[in-house]
Amino acid sequence: MAFREVTMLEVKEILRLWLRGVPKKRIAQQLGFDVKTVRRYLDAAKTRGIEQAHGLAALDDELVAAVVAVTQPATGRPRGEGWAVCEAHRDFIARHVDRGVRLTKIGKLLLRHGVEVEYPTLRRFALAELGFGRAAPTVPIADCEPGQEVQLDTGWMTLLEPDVFGKRRRFRAWIFTAVRSRHRFVYPVFQETTATAIEACEAAWEFFGGVFRVVIPDNTKTIVTEADPITPRITDGFLE
Repeated sequence: MAFREVTMLEVKEILRLWLRGVPKKRIAQQLGFDVKTVRRYLDAAKTRGIEQAHGLAALDDELVAAVVAVTQPATGRPRGEGWAVCEAHRDFIARHVDRGVRLTKIGKLLLRHGVEVEYPTLRRFALAELGFGRAAPTVPIADCEPGQEVQLDTGWMTLLEPDVFGKRRRFRAWIFTAVRSRHRFVYPVFQETTATAIEACEAAWEFFGGVFRVVIPDNTKTIVTEADPITPRITDGFLE
C-alpha cells in the first residue's frame, strides 16, 4: 500500500471515534487505515494522559495538534511563500501561541492586518518553529460528585437546509457538559442572548433531571459582563 500522510482532520476523527469507545480495529476499518497506524496516534494521545474513559470532553484542537506533532514531526513538504509570510510575522505568531491562543484565531488576527496565510502552513510553522503542541505536564483533576458541576459553552453550528428563497441560515447552540458523566445537552438557538441562555438552562435541567450545584459558563457577554478567574461579574438577568 502506498504511503499517504494522515491529515489533521483524519487524526481528529481517529481520536473522536476512540474516545467514543470504538475499538482500534473498527476505527482502522472505518477510516481505511492500517491498525498499526491507528495505534500509533492513540499511543501519542496516551502520552499526554488521555484515556478512552475521558470521553469526548478530552478532545480539542490542542490535543490533535500535540498528537500530530509527535507522530508527524516533519511533513517533508517544501517551504513556499506561506512559510516566508509566517517567518516575517514570527514574533506576532509566537506571542499569541505563548498566550495559548488557538491557531485558527491567530490566522484571523493576521487576516485583520492584511496578512493571509493558509491554516496548514501556519500549523506546520507553529509545530516546527514555535514548539506548538509539545507535551506539557499533565495535572490530574479529581472528578466531582454527580450533579455537582456542569460546563456551559456556546458556539456556531452548521447551516440549515435552504429556505423557500434558497438561503441557508446558520445557527448557534448552548452546550451543557456534565463534568462527572460527560453527558452533553445541546440547545440550538438563532441568537445568543441572556434570554436564550435562560431558556437553554431550563431545558437542560429538565434533560438532566435536576439543577447542578455549580454552573461554569464560558465568557460569553450574555452571561459574564466582566471575566475574572476568581470573581467574575454575572449579568443581573441571568443571576435572577
